[in-house]
Amino acid sequence: MSDSNNAPEWVEIERTFAAPVSLVWQMWTSGEHFGSWYGPMGATISTSELDLQVGGKRKVCMEMETPNGPMQMWFVGEVLEIVENERFVYTELVADADGNPLPPSAMGMPDDHDMTTQVVVELSEADGSTTMKMTHVGVPAGSPGGMGWGMAIDKLEAALAS
Repeated sequence: MSDSNNAPEWVEIERTFAAPVSLVWQMWTSGEHFGSWYGPMGATISTSELDLQVGGKRKVCMEMETPNGPMQMWFVGEVLEIVENERFVYTELVADADGNPLPPSAMGMPDDHDMTTQVVVELSEADGSTTMKMTHVGVPAGSPGGMGWGMAIDKLEAALAS
């Protein structure tokens, strides 16, 4: 049996930016720069910490207004791979404000569901432009998380253009 659906299983975004690869790399690997664009439209990043070394920890707090009032989402993870200006891989999972991973049930998932996801960022440069391919393994394509990534990458593109 063959799968005729060629849509990606996970969130996958490819975009070419009119910016050097070193700048796109900084936007992903500097906590300050990452916090300036990450998250969907309307979200702000109040905490963006990154220890840029393999095994280094990440901690991000995204805040936004919802119809039910202000909301905070905390994410933590670990850097798995760094190839400067080419490839950046890290894990991500939802946590509390102290950085403790939340149980799957807190996100409406069965207790045996693995909540750790993996973000893979691949960069290549040609003629002064940078092509970025970002894959978030564990976040389904077409999900709210996928839509959030689309908006975040739009914000990244705007930040690189300014």
